[in-house]
Amino acid sequence: MIVEHSTLPQLLTNTYLVADGRGGPAFFIDAGGPVEPLVEAAERLELTPTHVLLTHHHVDHVADVERLRGRWPELQVLISARERELLDAGAATADGGDDAAPSAGMGAIEAGQRLRFGALEVRALHTPGHTAGMLSFLVADDAEEPAAVFTGDTLFRGSVGGVRAPGHTTYADLRDAIMGTLMELPPQTVIHPGHAEPSTVAREWEENAFIRVWRGLDAEGSAPCTALGEPATLVLLGADYDGGTKAWIRWPDGSDDIVPGSRVEQAG
Repeated sequence: MIVEHSTLPQLLTNTYLVADGRGGPAFFIDAGGPVEPLVEAAERLELTPTHVLLTHHHVDHVADVERLRGRWPELQVLISARERELLDAGAATADGGDDAAPSAGMGAIEAGQRLRFGALEVRALHTPGHTAGMLSFLVADDAEEPAAVFTGDTLFRGSVGGVRAPGHTTYADLRDAIMGTLMELPPQTVIHPGHAEPSTVAREWEENAFIRVWRGLDAEGSAPCTALGEPATLVLLGADYDGGTKAWIRWPDGSDDIVPGSRVEQAG
């Protein structure tokens, strides 16, 4: 399996080009840019890209879709129906709704659907929390190499997605997506996240601080804090993919949340 990636330096956002080998069919996962290195890679490897598969609607993952379409006009761009709605709703709010919907020409792909690209099979997995229609893409190779999963903003190396971004759902959704879907994959599965460095299911199972607490290996914290300006309990302050921190907090009503660590002030 060939996996080429390009990273947007300001946000560490990854765009991926995936193929089963030189000279075959290929596809992109997300399109946050810069895509020029991936266009060059596709030409160098004599690949024929046919699809762009979008994990979710946030602009840092879709900004360069039209650049890819400009190079390959026949590309099929697929996103979940819920994320397509969120993409259009966000654009309408931003510009008053006068422009054409940004999802124009995009098709839909939903959890459970499978696509074939030569020796590669891609299966869409619903992994909500960060956004309602978030999809991860599990890519398996007929040659029996370790599978790869492209997790968008659900799971990162050493961290997890937040549930305060536009279109988010709940902490419970995020936890269930990670523990009930992604961590159920074989340990050798390679994780390619939407931001920063790759990992494996085995590594995250043993080393990800959030997953360790969910497994019962490490204790929850109980220190009082202020989160987003409101009183809360700090359950865990973990490392984030960008060198900052991500906080798991509990509100007085017992509900949990994942928020940027920068929005949390510890008491004392």
